[in-house]
Amino acid sequence: MNKTVNINLANTLFHIDDDAYNKLGRYLESIKRSFAGTPGSDEIIADIEARIAELFLEKMENERQVITQKQVDEVINVMGQPEDYMVDEDIFEDEPKKTYERTTTRSKKLYRDIDEKYIGGVCAGLEHYLGFDALWIRLIFILLAVFTGFGLIAYILLWILVPEAATTSQKLDMRGEPVNISNIERKVKEGFGDVADKVKNVDYEKVGNKVKSGSKTFFDAIGDIIMFLFKVFGKFIGILLIIIGASTLIGLFVALFTVGMFNAVNFPGVDFYEIVNTTGAPVWVVSLLLFFAIGIPFFFILYLGLKILVNNLKSIGNIAKFSLLGLWLIAVGSLFALGVRQAAEFANVGSVHEDRVMVMENPTDTLFISMKDTGYQYGMEDVHFGRMTFTYDQDDNRILISDEVDIKIRRSDDEQVKINIRKDSQGSSVRAARDRAKNVNFGYEVIGNQIILDEHLTTDVSNKARNQEVTVTIYIPEGKTVFFRESTHGHIGRGIENDKEYYRSSIVGYTWVMGSDGELKCQDCPEDDDEENPDENEEGGKIIINEDGVNIDIKDKHDSFEMKIDEDGIKVKAGEKNNN
Repeated sequence: MNKTVNINLANTLFHIDDDAYNKLGRYLESIKRSFAGTPGSDEIIADIEARIAELFLEKMENERQVITQKQVDEVINVMGQPEDYMVDEDIFEDEPKKTYERTTTRSKKLYRDIDEKYIGGVCAGLEHYLGFDALWIRLIFILLAVFTGFGLIAYILLWILVPEAATTSQKLDMRGEPVNISNIERKVKEGFGDVADKVKNVDYEKVGNKVKSGSKTFFDAIGDIIMFLFKVFGKFIGILLIIIGASTLIGLFVALFTVGMFNAVNFPGVDFYEIVNTTGAPVWVVSLLLFFAIGIPFFFILYLGLKILVNNLKSIGNIAKFSLLGLWLIAVGSLFALGVRQAAEFANVGSVHEDRVMVMENPTDTLFISMKDTGYQYGMEDVHFGRMTFTYDQDDNRILISDEVDIKIRRSDDEQVKINIRKDSQGSSVRAARDRAKNVNFGYEVIGNQIILDEHLTTDVSNKARNQEVTVTIYIPEGKTVFFRESTHGHIGRGIENDKEYYRSSIVGYTWVMGSDGELKCQDCPEDDDEENPDENEEGGKIIINEDGVNIDIKDKHDSFEMKIDEDGIKVKAGEKNNN
């Protein structure tokens, strides 16, 4: 059982056992004696203690871990003994040193160089880390800031996340130099003036060749190549994550302030939101929630990319992480609640009906059915929800308009022509849907033997788009003649039975008579028989694909094949032609 001691080393609290504490104390005391009377000794010792504290932190797995004598030995091995170094200027003389040379190389760490800074020292720090002149790096940031905006955001993020090289050990790390007693002493004494030239005095090439010839094996070289490839791939992934995260954040930022907040850009999505939204949430609130819900994950993607590229990137801290997580959960939860409320608006269908009996002076007259142009410009805006869009009425008020008007024909159970107008809409309840259906405006006229229907339905924008539609069902007595004018094309509903098996708008332009079985009988449709094709050797057919479906009709002098695919299903006819 060992006694433990709490020590404050470079303003950091450590738990250290008694033996390790005594050895560390002797080590620091010998360093102080070595630098006694040396200019800047206090700063040198403070930087050495800061470096030792940093090494201890790297070796600790948690803050309660106790520093042992083994870890103190490892730190001393890295820092070196005071007698290993000559602290006087004769270290740079040509006379061979009596002590060993430390050839350990270190990878550079990214810091902000506050000694060479113009603003935040980001570009000067990147100069050390990347090996490029800071002038070119600054030009790249300026160009990216002017033409894309990314340069400004990237600079600000690096300014916030990359720590500054404040201590001597951090400045050595920034340049990739070993942080030991010798280099710390040199940096402090020489004021960083000519350190680079002195470091170059070491024959790294000679030492490297010696190491390669003495211990480097073929398999070590293969391992180094593989590790290099992994590092390159990791850097590529980091760059890719930074590009994805930054570009997404920029897009969300621009959209938030131009579309969501100030509506500075006439973006179709805003009008679409106005059509469908019944949650009561303003577009800027939804835009802000979307910004947090999407932007926070992509911010962490950007941060992950920076962590991959920058080994010593400063952590944003647990408070910031949990705050962003909480904000993201609030945004996602709010959007989910709004989505559920929005979906409920389409859960139920409500209908209202209007019936009318049409009195004709001469019942034998042909009944003409046509559509009237309402005078509205349908589709004048690019925003559509189904068949509904915006337009303006005669008083220049914005309204919703739709051409979802269907005509159906049924056999009347008496001798009268009847009209049924059904208005449908959706809502969170049947009552709400019926109330919305009542607010649908649709007109028609009965003039003599004509039924003239409005081409569009309209409703106020406050009713929102809820799949409003109008179905006009006309009940025709048996034997009554009816004619659909060309204006009804596109409004004929499904399921109108006829002896020609025409589908929907194909019945337009022909004269029909209501049969006793509820089927329309065509009076002037072209006959589809051999009289239409006097040349029996002629082979041919047709393939029609339109809004009514697919109609394939193939004939030759011996066989015939016909297939129709529409909303009522698939119908196939095949057989041998009768040439008698």
